[in-house]
Amino acid sequence: MAAAAPSVSRRLLARLRDLMAGGGSAQERLDKVVSLIAADMVAEVCSCYVMRAGEVLELFATEGLKKAAVHKTRLRVGEGLVGDVAAHARPLALADAQSHPLFAYRPETGEEIYHSLMGVPIIRGARVIGVLVVQNRSMRHYTDEEIETLETIAMVLAELVASGQLVRREELVAVDGNALLPLRIEGARLNRGVGIGVAVLHEPRPAIRKLVAEDPEVELGRLREALAAIKTALDELFSRPELRDGEHRDVLETYRMFTEDKGWRARIGEVIRSGLTAEAAVQKVHDDMRARMSTVTDPYLRERLHDFDDIANRLLQYLSGGERPVSKRDLPPDFILIARAMGPMELFDYDPAKLRGLVLEEGSPTSHVAIVARALDIPVVGRCKEVLDKVECLDMVIVDGDGSQVFIRPPEDIRDLFGEALRQRRRRAERYALLRDLPAVTRDGVGVSLMMNAGLLLDLQHLHDSGADGIGLYRTELPFMARSSLPDVEAQTVLYRKILDQADGRPVVFRTLDVGGDKVLPYWNPYEEDNPALGWRSIRITLDRPAVLRHQLRALLRAAAGRELSVMFPMIAEVAEYRQARFILDIEIEHLRQAGHRLPERVRVGAMLEVPALAFQLDALLPLIDFISVGSNDLAQFLFAADRGNPRISERYDPLAPAMLTFIRRLARRCDAAGVSLSVCGEMAGRPLDAMALIALGVRTLSVTAPAVGPVKTMIRSLDLPPVAAYLRARIQSPDHSLRDELRSFAIDHGVVI
Repeated sequence: MAAAAPSVSRRLLARLRDLMAGGGSAQERLDKVVSLIAADMVAEVCSCYVMRAGEVLELFATEGLKKAAVHKTRLRVGEGLVGDVAAHARPLALADAQSHPLFAYRPETGEEIYHSLMGVPIIRGARVIGVLVVQNRSMRHYTDEEIETLETIAMVLAELVASGQLVRREELVAVDGNALLPLRIEGARLNRGVGIGVAVLHEPRPAIRKLVAEDPEVELGRLREALAAIKTALDELFSRPELRDGEHRDVLETYRMFTEDKGWRARIGEVIRSGLTAEAAVQKVHDDMRARMSTVTDPYLRERLHDFDDIANRLLQYLSGGERPVSKRDLPPDFILIARAMGPMELFDYDPAKLRGLVLEEGSPTSHVAIVARALDIPVVGRCKEVLDKVECLDMVIVDGDGSQVFIRPPEDIRDLFGEALRQRRRRAERYALLRDLPAVTRDGVGVSLMMNAGLLLDLQHLHDSGADGIGLYRTELPFMARSSLPDVEAQTVLYRKILDQADGRPVVFRTLDVGGDKVLPYWNPYEEDNPALGWRSIRITLDRPAVLRHQLRALLRAAAGRELSVMFPMIAEVAEYRQARFILDIEIEHLRQAGHRLPERVRVGAMLEVPALAFQLDALLPLIDFISVGSNDLAQFLFAADRGNPRISERYDPLAPAMLTFIRRLARRCDAAGVSLSVCGEMAGRPLDAMALIALGVRTLSVTAPAVGPVKTMIRSLDLPPVAAYLRARIQSPDHSLRDELRSFAIDHGVVI
């Protein structure tokens, strides 16, 4: 049977092709199609259900059931066996369907005499648009080959239904009378910033005009040529100057590995041999993969599926002979790209000089496209549910990455508001540029070291543009997240050396690997945790897997040969953890010394204070370290026992609450007495008002995002420190929820620019 299945499939596909070449209405054609399938599959019944508005499956055509049931029998998604096929996007084959607990009897169909049932989803673009069913009176055990044949036919039907050849278009989509009203959609911030422009829909999928193959060998040759063309395009992309270095190159290297996946290519080849053209086979395999992955919760696997989206779309473009849907010459001067999901390479198809923002139905901060977008400084909002159904091409769109929201067809007042905000940003940026080479010194002469946070090699261009004193926090996890396997010592050494080279003598503080929680590595299988923020993450992972930490420290030491190296261990909860990490560092220093490697001129070692417990061991900790860096985001989360990822409580507690300020003041005093440098590197440090409070508490080093350097420096240069320090001392024991409003009023009254 296995050998015969491809010929059965090809014979049926050829008959469908001949049928569609004839005339008749859409309903007449669909009636003939189900009759043809029933005859060829040796089934007494073949029925086609089509998805209607409200996730309802309607019987559109049948051979074998009562004709009066057509357009009358309806099942909700998840209801009955047909609804179950649609809900899970997977085939179902039962020898005795009526005994199944999900069987839903519809008396108007007359199906009570049929025992066996085989149903497959009709899938297009990862969405189930219908269900194809065959039934027999006998208790027939359908084979895997028969299921495969019916799936192949369903794929062809998906294209014919979507094109309007079997179902009238107006029956597929419910008309939304409110479609052109202004909308605001909340999503997830994948990259900060604000962008305004007209919508360009990312629609890479071309129409498949030929579904049935005449010669499978010819189609296999076309597939090989298309894959070779993609490889050539990738090689050309890698030769571009902006992609020669950095973590975004690692992203694209991982993408290249997907194009060479043998299992995926072999599966496409099997479908071609069953009778489909190369482009139809690519689409069928990809739709099957997407539908089956739709219920997967693993964030890494779901994000990597977007890379397969990109590859499949490119293959379809090459196979169909079409150009990319949007060429650079056709793009509006200011546009917002709207997509369900994107692979990283697709972003480079659009002119970055015109691209003002990106909106995704899916996506996460760790997705490859988000990593590349951050490197290109493009505002991104993801997880915007059904945005593609709500926006029309060339609609005005505002992407508010700071507020995690998207405005579609915004009214004039909203457009004016954000337009003015953008103009003010530009004016402020011009003023900040004038301060670039001036020191961050208060009016009374107190100097503050203003450092910059970074996570990509491309970020270092902002180090010089912003005028920051150095990199106070370099997040080393992105190269680990952008690859499909653990980067070796040599790869890490090359990257860290480039970072130090580009810093050009300015200090760089490297935070060791900080993953876990919402930052997933593809080659470590995460497990479900009830509270991942308090779970197996950060230093806990690398101390449990010391080889990973050893390799990273070895690479850092080698990269910093002859220069100063600053290493910071994250999420230290107790001195014992710090000592264990420091012991591993000392082992690596001795290892390199004995091997004859040139060592750093000096090694500074510090700890991130994010867990409040560590503050109660300062007597034991301070003699062992060179510096402490406060991660204000996690510190506030743990101090107030408030999950910062929970929108119901993320804004409930304020970093300018007396408890948080008292904690930092005591820490600053202890560090100052011990001669240990103290910095703050979370979001708190990058807000001018919060930064004013930190400086008044005794903090003299702040590490902020590149856009925050100018605003914070402006605040510092307008600040007279003694008055605000005295004011804060008097108010820090206040029982109030927050001192934010009081400090804002103080700043305004005293001419501090916040």
